[in-house]
Amino acid sequence: MTELLIRTFIKDSHLTGDPHVRQKYGLLGSAVGIAMNLLLFAAKFFAGLLSGSIAIMADAFNNLSDAGSSVVTLIGFKMATQKPDKDHPFGHGRIEYLSGLFVSMAILLMGFELGKSSIEQILSPSPVDFSMISCAILAFSVIAKMFLYFFNRKLGDLINSVSMKAYASDSMGDAIATSAVLAGSIVSRFSGANIDGFLGTAVAVLILRAGWNAAKDTITPLLGTSPDPDFVHNVASTVLEHHEVIGIHDLIVHDYGPGRLMISLHAEVDCTVDILTIHDAIDNIERELADKYGCQAVIHMDPIDCDDAKTAEMKYKVAQLAAAIDPGITIHDFRIVSGPSHTNLIFDIVLPLESRLTPKEAKASIERAVTVLDGPCYAVVTVDRPYM
Repeated sequence: MTELLIRTFIKDSHLTGDPHVRQKYGLLGSAVGIAMNLLLFAAKFFAGLLSGSIAIMADAFNNLSDAGSSVVTLIGFKMATQKPDKDHPFGHGRIEYLSGLFVSMAILLMGFELGKSSIEQILSPSPVDFSMISCAILAFSVIAKMFLYFFNRKLGDLINSVSMKAYASDSMGDAIATSAVLAGSIVSRFSGANIDGFLGTAVAVLILRAGWNAAKDTITPLLGTSPDPDFVHNVASTVLEHHEVIGIHDLIVHDYGPGRLMISLHAEVDCTVDILTIHDAIDNIERELADKYGCQAVIHMDPIDCDDAKTAEMKYKVAQLAAAIDPGITIHDFRIVSGPSHTNLIFDIVLPLESRLTPKEAKASIERAVTVLDGPCYAVVTVDRPYM
């Protein structure tokens, strides 16, 4: 069914990196969500009136909230495709993350209100009437919500949309919650126990959990998160395929919203090669990264002396000393400046985020360690933190 809807309503559906195709995916997901949830709200509202169940009525308004969330997602996708302007030179892609955050906040609010109503039902229970029509409506709702879960999960995976994945998680929570209400209605019918308030509380907990998880998924990219390791590996491999590049470091992926990535990195190149030749090679690599991964790439050139045996030997010794201080430390941009009384070893280190050392401690430890080398030698150290 999902594939049929995609083929019917989205032209060039395979071009998932294209902002306009992404927008069509978002519009399709939102339209289906709005239509389905409005239908479920009307059906459950009728069932709630028929049975007098607070849990069913709460579930109905949860569906109405989901319809509103779909509207927010639709608006988010629409706004995210706006062209860059002077105030937002990198576009408006992060609006999609904000719309996902708004959806998660709406889920949390609905869960809180449902929990409050359910506790009131526990403290002051009112009779609930069993109805086969209500049970049939709830069963249909479970099936519909499972469809929305798989539908939005598929679309979210295809275009890597956190807001659609958040909506999918909400749909799964709704399916579980409605299943609990249905089971409770059957239990109440045959046992005579009024557990409507307790079921409503359980549903509220599930909704709150789904809202919390969705909030985490949308806040993370807004705060800044590590890039996908596979993406980093592919970018590094593409750059190192060019013989002009000896090594790379300080690779940073800047995320300005889905389909709006900027990459910056340092490429080590042979200092003896003509600068215009290297510059042309770097330009070609930047264009290749843009074509392959749909990103803007900025590459800084770090010239190194590949034929200086003394520098290579000293770099190896310093790397060994650094590894003894912390096995995760790596060094780059290494050069030697010799003077009449001492030698300066100038280099950068990358200190792992999980290191027990602070940057200040790591720098001091390495500065002390290199004094044992022949020279005398002094270290001029810059401490970097990894971005991957």
